[in-house]
Amino acid sequence: MVRIYILLLLVMVMWGFNVSALKVLVDAIDPMLLTSFRIMTAGIIVLIVCYFMGIFRLPFKHEWLVIFYISIFNVILHHSLVAIGLERTSGINGGLILGMMPLVTVMMALIILRERISWIRISGFILGFIGVVVTTLTGADGLASVSLGDFIVFLAVVVQGFSFVLISKLKPTFDPRLATGYMLVLGAVFIFLFGQIFNPGIQEVTSLFDWKLGSVFLFSAVLASAFGHMTYNYAIKKVGPAESAIFINLNTLFAIIGASVFLNEIITKYHVVGFILILSGVFIGTGAVEYVLLRRGKEHIGR
Repeated sequence: MVRIYILLLLVMVMWGFNVSALKVLVDAIDPMLLTSFRIMTAGIIVLIVCYFMGIFRLPFKHEWLVIFYISIFNVILHHSLVAIGLERTSGINGGLILGMMPLVTVMMALIILRERISWIRISGFILGFIGVVVTTLTGADGLASVSLGDFIVFLAVVVQGFSFVLISKLKPTFDPRLATGYMLVLGAVFIFLFGQIFNPGIQEVTSLFDWKLGSVFLFSAVLASAFGHMTYNYAIKKVGPAESAIFINLNTLFAIIGASVFLNEIITKYHVVGFILILSGVFIGTGAVEYVLLRRGKEHIGR
């Protein structure tokens, strides 16, 4: 179990730093073009790993349709919006807003699947959204308007949350790691085609031949996207979604640290307050608090 927790911590570090990596990449390369190459690289690597794990197979006709439906929101819209949004906002703001992912996912499930919710979890939603408001409406110079990039990143969080609910409803019939690989590859193709419509040409990709930019790209595509998602899916099976969700809070923390260290962005008191509110909101709203209290209650009764 300790090994799983160490892997989860490593994934959170990579996902947090990946926000800074994407910020660097989209400042040098067209966001859509970059995203298509990054996601395609990650997808191919996932499929290769699945092959060596012995779980690779071609999807059936009806499975291709499910993969396409999910990839529209989980890959095409989400990753495109993240890249476009980060081009127009700071790494710290982007990291904090992306930290709302677990909370928004639970909210989407409650709205669409009509699940019941406790007042404790409602308080978590309220705290989380107050955290986003504090993060985006305030700055070092006082009150400011929400940037377009902040809104686009939040939209990316919403469509990703919807995709997770869609996965639970459609229930893909084969290994989620293999499904992830196919979704990434299929999504990358569509992102590339859409990108060519609005900004034709792939000359900017040659920027990746620079060893620094190329290294950042490989970190984002291979480690953060391919290895990170496969490891997280594996961890969910081992320790359960509740404990895995608790680690997501660290993702936001490392995103802020990464933006400060690698992008030289200033962490203000408003960012700190926003982080604490979002962290508390995710911890309470996703049911992690109820899970911990329930487990302690069972342990107390068992004594």
